[in-house]
Parts: sequence; structure tokens; C-alpha cells
Amino acid sequence: MSKEAAKTATGPTSLIAIEQFYPPGQRIIHDDVAYSVLSRGFRAFVQLMRPLWARTLMIRRSDKGDFPGMWGGMLCRKRYIDDRLKEAVSGIDAVVNLGAGMDTRFYRSGFPKDLRAWEVDLPEVIRQKKDGLHQALGTLPSNVTLVPIDFDYEDLSAVLEKHGYSPQSRTFFILEGVTQYVTEKGLQSTFDFLSSASSGSRLAFTYVRKDFIDGRDMRGWPRAYRKFVESGVWMLGLEPEGLAAFLGGYGWRLVEDRGYDELAEKYIKPTGRTFATTTVERVALAQKL
Repeated sequence: MSKEAAKTATGPTSLIAIEQFYPPGQRIIHDDVAYSVLSRGFRAFVQLMRPLWARTLMIRRSDKGDFPGMWGGMLCRKRYIDDRLKEAVSGIDAVVNLGAGMDTRFYRSGFPKDLRAWEVDLPEVIRQKKDGLHQALGTLPSNVTLVPIDFDYEDLSAVLEKHGYSPQSRTFFILEGVTQYVTEKGLQSTFDFLSSASSGSRLAFTYVRKDFIDGRDMRGWPRAYRKFVESGVWMLGLEPEGLAAFLGGYGWRLVEDRGYDELAEKYIKPTGRTFATTTVERVALAQKL
């Protein structure tokens, strides 16, 4: 995995913290922890977004920057994964968030305290997250285990089992904002691990379109392409047309594959707010056969 991925761990959580300034009826994601886990510098930035005009200006600038449409897309993908996890809770034994970053969905009010969860990421991200959680909560919840791993040198299955995870558990796996940072070998290794998951397990994951990574279609992101693809930070893409076959090779069935324009209709439109969306990234759900 690209070490640059560690530098992106806090940005999405800052966005979720900013979202909490909207009234409940206009809020796409409700999160009572995101702000508290951020460092002092990021909390100061979030506070600057308290006035509505500042948030509106920031979103407009974002949509004119390197990633037009990603602000709304990120909110949609997180809400989508949250909803799929809520639907699955009664039929699973565990949750594993691979490349968890500073995500806070396991620590929000309402997350089942008797459901075991594991968060896996690079050691430097796990250290940062521990500090943030101690700052926000005082002590770490007993049902959540933070798992540091060097993806380039350590075996994911062995490391998780060492931290108490059982592959016999029917599990909801999350791979959010991760797949573009790995090589083909890294993706294969991850799905080799996922191929041994218990039948009935679920997998929610995001992916960047391969035609963007290959440079065949900029999809309105030419600056992002130069910044992330040409520099080697983003290395891998997938295509919707081949997704079912790819997953099937590892014993998974594609349940659905959604674009952010679809999700905006479901999650953003009812709030009365408007966002640009992007076709560069998509989110999918699969079930283990």
C-alpha cells in the first residue's frame, strides 16, 4: 500500500465533523464523535466552517479544485456504507474495517456495544487514532480492537487472528477509500484473505474507475490525475463491467454497484442541499457465497 495513504486519514473525518453544523434535517451523516478525535489544528479548521457562508464557500472551492464533486461523493459513500452496515447488524458476528483511517462509525452513539469490531491500518495511522480516541472518549471501547499492520510485509489474516479475530465469524468488511492505493498484487492479497471469509459475510468497498487510472478518461479530474496518478500515489482502478467476474473469482457475489449521482438522489436531494458529484469513484456491496 502507498504510504501516502496515511496522509489522507484525517480529511474525511474533518468533512464529517463540518457536516454536524447543519441542522439535523439537512444533515447527511450524524456523528457525535468525529470532531473530538481530530487534532487541535484540524479542530480549529472545522470551527472556521461553523458559519453557513464559510461552508458554502468551502464546498464551492472544493468543486473548483482538484476533486470536483468529491465532497458530496464522500458524504454519500459514507452514508451508503453506514446504511448497509445497519441493515446487516442482526446477521453478523463482527465488523472489520480495512484501511480504517480516522473513521468514527464504530464510536458513534447507536453502534452496538456488543458487536466486535476490528480497525486495521498502517502503524502511524493507528497511533494517531489511539491518541484521538483517548482524547474523545477517555478509554477505548472494549468491543473495538485497533490493529497496526505493515501491508507490504505482514500477513493480514495472521495479524487479525493474533488480535482475536476468527475467520469463522460472519463479518461485515469495509474497504473505503483504499483500493486505489494498492498494487494489483496488493489487491489480490487482500481478496485472497477475503476469499476465506465465512459464508454470508458482506463487503462494502469503494473503487476508482480504471479508465481514469489508465488515463483514458479524465472524468473532469485532470489536476487530480497529475497529482495522484502520475505521481504513483493512486495505482489501481477497477471497472463496473468486470466487477462481478472479479468478485466471483474469490467466492463473492456482487449485490449492487452504485455511482455517486444515484446516491445523491437518495441522500442529498431530500435535505434540500445541492452538490456536484463525480464519476471517478463508485461504491459496491458484495456477499460471500
